[in-house]
Amino acid sequence: MNLFAKHKGFILIGFILFLCLVMVGCSDRTSSKELPENEKIKLVDDEEKVYVGFILDTLRDERWYGDKEAFENEITELGGNVKTLAANGHTEVQIKQAELLIAEGVDVLVVVPFDGEAAAPIVELAHEAGIKIISYDRLIRNAAVDYYISFDNTQVGEFQATEILKHAPTGNYVYIGGAESDNNAVLLRDGAMNILQPLVDSGDINIIFDQYTDDWEPAIAEQNVKEILNRDQVDAIIAANDGTAGGAIRALEAAQLAGEIPVSGQDAENDALERIKAGTQTMTVEKPTEVIAAHAAEMAMKVANGEDIQTDATINNGLEDIPTILLEPRILTKDTIN
Repeated sequence: MNLFAKHKGFILIGFILFLCLVMVGCSDRTSSKELPENEKIKLVDDEEKVYVGFILDTLRDERWYGDKEAFENEITELGGNVKTLAANGHTEVQIKQAELLIAEGVDVLVVVPFDGEAAAPIVELAHEAGIKIISYDRLIRNAAVDYYISFDNTQVGEFQATEILKHAPTGNYVYIGGAESDNNAVLLRDGAMNILQPLVDSGDINIIFDQYTDDWEPAIAEQNVKEILNRDQVDAIIAANDGTAGGAIRALEAAQLAGEIPVSGQDAENDALERIKAGTQTMTVEKPTEVIAAHAAEMAMKVANGEDIQTDATINNGLEDIPTILLEPRILTKDTIN
């Protein structure tokens, strides 16, 4: 390297350091501490647009990719900005993500909680910053949530039990629930038991297993069903979603019983639709992504603009009755799948 090149390198490094010092100085002079308390800086290209924060539990499951894309597209169509973050099953991460979006100046937060109970601090953080919270699909519990939008999950559970009873009106039933930390899993079970309990009381069916599944984990559902099959005759399986249904069906396949025992599901995932076509899964319940995403996006934009929201129900989350919109799910079977 010649002497000129070496000096040129030193000059370049010195210039970069100088720029960093200038930027730090500017940052100090415009710190949030010197801004009026009610003034927010939006970290978006157009500060005039509504800025919506969308916090997902996870992107590890197929269905949430659909929600993400549909919600983002709808917000954009309605003239807003949106940022989506996913915690992949960690409440602490969800809370940090909420703090980040609040610091970035979002006008409203739409949250799919991993753990409905543990997500309550997100509501407190948002309200302290003057930001309203919409609980999406899953209900945040024991917190002053502003609005809740979901499908009628009690009805979903009723659909599952009713459809399986058509194929197994009597016998030993297995109930594979979702994650107990998810309020939807509780509602699904409540709905199923609305249908099953009278038949239990009459002695027509016998529920030999009734248990929630941590994190909706298919592998746990598979192991549970394997253990049940080793000790009992099984005539029907009500699985709370398509993931747990997939786990149950793998256990049935290992026992060469797939297709002989009816199995329910929920979410209309692609793998589940293929299983229904093949005859190993009896049904699923579709909760159309485009429907809930469109309604939630419209709600978020109205909330951010201070407009009134028309709701059709309330659901108590342990603290208070939350204004709620409940959407209609639909059954898919081999006969109706197309």
